Amino acid sequence: MDVLFLKYSARLFARPSFIEGIGRTMDIGTTLNEYNGNETPEEADIESIRSDWKAVGEQLMLAFETISK
Repeated sequence: MDVLFLKYSARLFARPSFIEGIGRTMDIGTTLNEYNGNETPEEADIESIRSDWKAVGEQLMLAFETISK
């Protein structure tokens, strides 16, 4: 899987520790789910758009570096 995809698409999901990961295997009622949230929907939109454009910029830089070689 593309590293950039994981870097930008998973920003809303909290990354659990190893112990929390083990606990999630027994979490039948999904009570341990955590998300990184924003105060307002507008803030969430701004963060998402910023993240999307940052990913686009990094992909363009990789493409330019590949072409220039």
